[in-house]
Amino acid sequence: MQRLVFAFIAGGLFGAGLFISGMTDTTKVQGWLDVFGAWDPTLAFVMGGAMLPMALAWLIAARRRSALLGTVLPPKPSTRIDRKLVLGSLLFGAGWGLAGLCPGPAIASLSYGGTGGYIFVAAMLTGMIVAPFVRTRLDKPVPAE
Repeated sequence: MQRLVFAFIAGGLFGAGLFISGMTDTTKVQGWLDVFGAWDPTLAFVMGGAMLPMALAWLIAARRRSALLGTVLPPKPSTRIDRKLVLGSLLFGAGWGLAGLCPGPAIASLSYGGTGGYIFVAAMLTGMIVAPFVRTRLDKPVPAE
């Protein structure tokens, strides 16, 4: 039960942060990505404000064996750049640029995002279902010719 309470609090703080920072405003996100047009640099502060605490959290987590609630900490992510990472990054970036949403803000904006938000979340969920099948294909070795 304690884990659920902390997850609820963390999710609420995350959603509030997304809303306050403007990450749920699709025009603000698209303005950040429009570097050759009406560029809006304010999301750089949001990203910097997210990266600094995360870097600190990684430093603290590296010295711990378990999380505060006693669960096992996940391993550090791989630093290997492969075709799955590049393809995933391209798809994520294209979706973010076209829709102005990524998964967190999309879910946070469901209560007021209108039809577009629902379509985005439906497409995102479809992608999550299809992704393991695509990943299996990408994991197969390419035969040498």
